[in-house]
Amino acid sequence: MWYAWLEAQHKLLQMLGGWPAHSDDASPFPPCPDASPAARGASWLSSAIGPTSEPPPFGISSVRIGECDVPVIEQVIDSVPFCALRKFSRASSSTAPAVPANGLEPMEIFVCAPLAGHHAVMLCETVETLLQCGNVCITDWANARDVPLADGRFDLDDYVLTIERFMQSAGADRLHVLAVCQATGPALAATALRASAGEATPLSLTLMGGPIDASLNPTAIDRFARSHSIDWFRDTVIDVVPPPYPGAGRRVYPGFIQHAAIVASHPERQWAVQSRYWASQLSGDPQAIAQSLHRLREYTAVLDMAEAYFLDMIRVFFHETRLARGDWQVGTRAVRPQDLATAALCTVEGSRDTISGAGQTHVAQSLCSGIQAAARRRLTIPDCDHYGLFTGPRWRELIYPELVEFWRVRQ
Repeated sequence: MWYAWLEAQHKLLQMLGGWPAHSDDASPFPPCPDASPAARGASWLSSAIGPTSEPPPFGISSVRIGECDVPVIEQVIDSVPFCALRKFSRASSSTAPAVPANGLEPMEIFVCAPLAGHHAVMLCETVETLLQCGNVCITDWANARDVPLADGRFDLDDYVLTIERFMQSAGADRLHVLAVCQATGPALAATALRASAGEATPLSLTLMGGPIDASLNPTAIDRFARSHSIDWFRDTVIDVVPPPYPGAGRRVYPGFIQHAAIVASHPERQWAVQSRYWASQLSGDPQAIAQSLHRLREYTAVLDMAEAYFLDMIRVFFHETRLARGDWQVGTRAVRPQDLATAALCTVEGSRDTISGAGQTHVAQSLCSGIQAAARRRLTIPDCDHYGLFTGPRWRELIYPELVEFWRVRQ
């Protein structure tokens, strides 16, 4: 098994480099500017063989609002074996009130992070930005290797039910839901199920860069997924978690395969992240080193996905496009986006997105036929790739301001 072999290589490199394998500070990248060339070389080799063993913490202690630094409190407000609902709340202090001088009450924002191989911390910049306008909850999906077999399987239905449960925990009727990439379909499904059941739905639903209908303008990723059978994926990319992980014996789509796929499809992004890291090391600036190290660890922090969930995603969204065709069921409940009536809808695409093709997210506008025209917005961001939708200047300067304006009307 490749999984067991790669684990052995990581242990060997950690032994040679003298770094702990499973501590909170474990990292295959030496943060010290005076680290030896051998240590730096071993760290680079470790990152080439595979991703980091553990994700870095979000580490958001405060947010700058106007002239004040507002403290941020992080806590887990609900959890299931495969996911935690992590909340970042703006706190008041003697110098920085939770409600800023403009008198606008903070919004309640619910971020559905994708379960597509990366840990939720990849959206750290997204959360930091959103904290400027409100409190933020985010789905923090567990690494399947760390979930014992006794906790059961996890499939696409479980994913949708988890989002539905967490919406309830966070207070569905006061939320602005923001779903990114792979999470767009399940988030739309969970919201629609609540509407069909006559339960409270969020104030708004924003879908960014996701394969609501992967048959429209298919990308290379879409074509690959559609051209290979479920049996091919099961036989080729599924592996078994080895000891000593708590999930030993669980069948998964391993994070190291996803990491390799991401690097292969977006080598320029991997190069940019690595280049910033090495430039900071050469500069000797401790703050620059710490920042570049954190971003590098965010990008390389990938996770294993449970076999049932991974194969369901391929089948439902890429082979059968069940959400777009209107014949998807979660358990015995039909997913009916047309039942959404009170939630506003915003769809966001990047003009240079090579992961989700043009129109694949905007198609939700026609599926949600019960939403009034005045409660809709459709944004196509020029010169924006997939990652630019939630990180970098286009996210901060173009997308975020538009979303805040869209949400404020519905507070």
